Amino acid sequence: MTEPVPADQAAPGRDRTGPTELAGPTDPAGWLTLPDVAERLDLPISKVHQRIRDRELLAVRRDGVRRIPADLVANETVLKHLPGVLNLLADAGYDDEAVLRWLYEPDDTLPGTPAVALGGDLAREVKRRAQALGF
Repeated sequence: MTEPVPADQAAPGRDRTGPTELAGPTDPAGWLTLPDVAERLDLPISKVHQRIRDRELLAVRRDGVRRIPADLVANETVLKHLPGVLNLLADAGYDDEAVLRWLYEPDDTLPGTPAVALGGDLAREVKRRAQALGF
């Protein structure tokens, strides 16, 4: 398994095969490629693709490669409330990039960002806030 992409390498430049993709200021510090996630979760790569399609995982392109924020895959599992939050935000009309921005936007009422709060005691509050966006 490879190490997560450092923040300075996560901000892509010009991709030889496509347009410039810029990492946002609220992007996570660590990234995992899909094969890394498959290895971490002990799943075939096809199951990782299925989890992305089923909105159980969030993947965005960085430097032409689909990557998943490392802190959304805790140890050998996906954060418990992540699939629910991803589905709520998708139902509210958010695309994957907008979901990423929402998860990593600093929030003074949470300890850091919604993504950080999903890994702790405030996960249900994050889910409630995502649900409120649909109304």
